Amino acid sequence: MPLTIAAEPAPLETDADGVVRVGKTRVTLDTVVSVFKQGTTAEEIAYRYPSLKLADVYATIAFYLQHQQDVEAYLANRQQQAQAIRRQTEAKFDPQGLRDRLLARKADQEAC
Repeated sequence: MPLTIAAEPAPLETDADGVVRVGKTRVTLDTVVSVFKQGTTAEEIAYRYPSLKLADVYATIAFYLQHQQDVEAYLANRQQQAQAIRRQTEAKFDPQGLRDRLLARKADQEAC
């Protein structure tokens, strides 16, 4: 019987927020690419994230290697979005002010 070869699409799906996830999991493309770039093997990635299938990890790495410029642009955009959200949050909720209020509350509780 001859082997039928057919290309399969990458196991990547974009959710409603524009985040690319691997397979039917909550693991993001950002996560897989980040740990891969740190030298983690596909097997180690699948072990760290048990919801991922090993084949999906390999397919995601292959997609990244074949579309590196596009993926890097996507990752840079996601990083910019994260920084903007962080700045908004810190402007709304001053982290130092919060720490001071928590320490003051703790001191008041210990005094009682």
